[in-house]
Amino acid sequence: MISARDKEILRTLAKEVAEIASLDIQKETIKKWKLLNDMKEVRPMVYIFEIPWWEINRVDEEMFLKTEDERARKMEEILRKTLYMWKHFPVDMVVEPYYVVPKCIIHNLFDFGLTVERDLIPFDGGIGVPSSHYISQIKEEKDIEKIKTPQIWCDYDEAEKEYEWVCDILDGIMPVKKQGHTSFMFAPWDILVMWCGPEQLLLDLALRPGYMHKLIDRFVTAYCDMLDQMVKLNLFSLGGEYYTVGGGLSFTDQLPQPDFNPDSVRLCDLWGRAMAQIFSEVSPAMHEEFAIQYEKRYLNRAGLVYYGCCEPLHNKVDIIAKHIPKLRKISMSPWVNIKKGYEATEGRFVFSFKPNPAFLATKDKWDRESAKKQIQELLDITKGKNVEIILKDISTVRHEPRRLWEWADMVMDMVMKYE
Repeated sequence: MISARDKEILRTLAKEVAEIASLDIQKETIKKWKLLNDMKEVRPMVYIFEIPWWEINRVDEEMFLKTEDERARKMEEILRKTLYMWKHFPVDMVVEPYYVVPKCIIHNLFDFGLTVERDLIPFDGGIGVPSSHYISQIKEEKDIEKIKTPQIWCDYDEAEKEYEWVCDILDGIMPVKKQGHTSFMFAPWDILVMWCGPEQLLLDLALRPGYMHKLIDRFVTAYCDMLDQMVKLNLFSLGGEYYTVGGGLSFTDQLPQPDFNPDSVRLCDLWGRAMAQIFSEVSPAMHEEFAIQYEKRYLNRAGLVYYGCCEPLHNKVDIIAKHIPKLRKISMSPWVNIKKGYEATEGRFVFSFKPNPAFLATKDKWDRESAKKQIQELLDITKGKNVEIILKDISTVRHEPRRLWEWADMVMDMVMKYE
């Protein structure tokens, strides 16, 4: 039980969210995301995530929590984040007319038998995020056996208690929806780099290719076995405002499949995602041999696919498309050649552009001109076709949230010219 005061705070915030969710603009924005994701004509769509809440929560009173109960504070923060984004940088976000709780508490998910061991290098003066030095745990072939297949089990009773608790708080305000995983994402090389160390991993790709094939094969096999368990346990759900973990919102008329069963969601009814960020340093041929050849084992089980993150992919589009027939979106990081990337994706895939967020971190004031130049170059080359602009990897706004507000206003003014 929580106090009457805490409950009233949550209900008041939830009423504000429910009012926003009922606005006609939500349906209009969903329609636009569907047009983009279904490769139809629409203006560039814009989204912001990976927001530095650790800074905003400390400097903006709108994000100061007022409840006392620990569980209530977690719920309050979720509601306040939604309201804050909608008020200050809504861009093309969608506020759903329900509150989501997990349909079960999943244990041992992604437990591959190894933890990440590292030394943290702290950031200076409360600005930014820490750096890591990873301690290698896989050094030779016998160490590959350390990678285990996760053995999943589910706690439905605990999830049901959470559902009933939230239903009581939100009674008469908004429905509560039980939801499982709404997409699946796996970045095996991003994890292996933390277990092996980046320098040694890159050296081994060139000097010990046979060993590296055994390593990635074991890891992907363990992940695919875990996916099979999740499907068998019925742990997936259709989502609404869910992300492809790097792209924009994933609304589409092309999922689920025509023979969809709402009581048993399959991988082919969902988006899948993969990336190999350390492979920014390797050739297209090596990317194909050591990453895509393995990633396709799970990606080709998806209904639609989003590929990439921070690795520049403008020279690798064709090899990805060759192996991933359901490819729909491809990440174009701050380090791509926009012209080459768009020539390779035009009319085929959504060009998911990631501006370099460094302009938010400049000391005295944010670098508006640099930020505008990035977006203008993109729009000049693409003419606004099949494009989304995703601002992410924001490590700091130097405790000045207004920088994000102003960027959002600027970019929306620019893309509205293609309305």
